[in-house]
Amino acid sequence: MPTSRSPRKGSLQFWPRKRVNKFLPSVNWNAINSGKNLKGFICYKVGMGSAYVKDNTPDSMTKGKKIYLPVTILECPTMKMFSIRFYKNGKVSKEILSPNIDKELKKKLKVPKTYSKKIEDIKLEDYEDIRVIFYSQVKKTNIKKKPDVVEIGLVGTLEEKNNFIKENLTKEISVLDFFEKGQIIDLRGLTKGKGFSGPVKKFGIKLKKKKSEKGQRRPGSLGPWHPARVTFRAPQAGQLGMFTRIIYNNNILEMGSSEGKKELKGFKKFGDVKSDYIIVKGSLQGASKRQLLLTAPLRPTKKQTKKDFEFIELK
Repeated sequence: MPTSRSPRKGSLQFWPRKRVNKFLPSVNWNAINSGKNLKGFICYKVGMGSAYVKDNTPDSMTKGKKIYLPVTILECPTMKMFSIRFYKNGKVSKEILSPNIDKELKKKLKVPKTYSKKIEDIKLEDYEDIRVIFYSQVKKTNIKKKPDVVEIGLVGTLEEKNNFIKENLTKEISVLDFFEKGQIIDLRGLTKGKGFSGPVKKFGIKLKKKKSEKGQRRPGSLGPWHPARVTFRAPQAGQLGMFTRIIYNNNILEMGSSEGKKELKGFKKFGDVKSDYIIVKGSLQGASKRQLLLTAPLRPTKKQTKKDFEFIELK
């Protein structure tokens, strides 16, 4: 008889398995070195569909043929700057508010009534890095009114970052200016919430025999006699879903503005797309209307960068 193998169930990379505290995850912006001025953007999941494309990928089995691909549509309303953070020794040393913050945002966030600090008075040689806190103009969509706020890193030297902030301090920033069709991106966000689930669904352990004692859908043992305790590695029931996950290396098939496009209307549980949009190959985590953080690729692969699809239409 061959030796029976039973690898542990559930990755220890994701621990603790509990519901997160915020919808938009924090990102290590120092690890992402690519992008066009801006390393990330806030977007919202519309839903899924099928895209009719022409495959131009070299050495592909379907090269030159027209195929259907599963796609996810993301709505990306414009963003505005809320504040600028100056870092020194890895910590926020100074923060300057934007002079053009929406009145609705001032009611929902604690903003001082008067502030005299200006970006022109900052000496760049005293700091190591500059990042910006952006908020989304989500009121332009059908989703909600309260904007999402997140810190996003910038690309370039300190002078280039400072010049970019001065140029766009009071402007509305569009996703079309920083990401391109055919580019590879990462998407960070939360999975669907599934509530309290057992160990079979949560960790994928096998069911016991039908005549086993104390239930089929539970582990046979929670641990040995010694050490006389239950370790965190034992698969037990608990919260499933609403976890932060990253989908790496997604291809942007199409992007643009939704004005006058019939195929971007009437999505189930979402409605119409009213602002800029992105169509991404494959499926993404989360329910419709879920906020996602679109970022430049952290670890692009040659296989994904070689893929080339010519978008024809959305079915």
